[in-house]
Amino acid sequence: MNDAVQALIAFITNHAAWTFPVVFLITFGESFAFISFAFPGTTVLLVAGALVPVGALHLWPVLAGAILGAVIGDAISYGLGLRYGHLLDDRWPFTRYPTLLPRGYAFFEKHGGKSVFVGRFFGPMRAVVPLVAGVTRMQSARFWLANIVSALIWAPALMIPGFVATYAVDEIGIGGSWRAVLAAAAAAFALGVYVLMRRLGWLRSGN
Repeated sequence: MNDAVQALIAFITNHAAWTFPVVFLITFGESFAFISFAFPGTTVLLVAGALVPVGALHLWPVLAGAILGAVIGDAISYGLGLRYGHLLDDRWPFTRYPTLLPRGYAFFEKHGGKSVFVGRFFGPMRAVVPLVAGVTRMQSARFWLANIVSALIWAPALMIPGFVATYAVDEIGIGGSWRAVLAAAAAAFALGVYVLMRRLGWLRSGN
């Protein structure tokens, strides 16, 4: 877990009122094609899931912020693809990562109408596929359905490993400083899931 993620988690743990806007901005940024590499939304959700059962974070602001941020980030990427698709090849970050758009087109061609839904769960494609969907003029109703349904599944799915780990240790019953032990154990578990997801290619290398 890098310093940025630790700082973000510490901030929303100590400032509960900021949980929704901070999580929203992080997941929005990760889903928006042009800035996605700078936002560790997936990692934040993995760790946040471990902290909800011990009361360090509240579930609904985290989930609501994550889902809404992901939906709006994809929607704006889709809209930009519709309007400016012919200009994207010469714009950052695609000039720096020249294989990104071709991989997005290949992914879209392989999965067809399911691309927006499937792409949500694959880090390298998460922010690019909605943009490609716009460029290729994917039907708006199909895009919105895939966008919303995938976000509703993606956000809680990322939180489940840490949530289950913390809850399981809590059920065993640890006395004394059990909250600190739970948080450390569950965060370690979530980090293990993060590493596994990286190896499976479900996360971007920069996330």
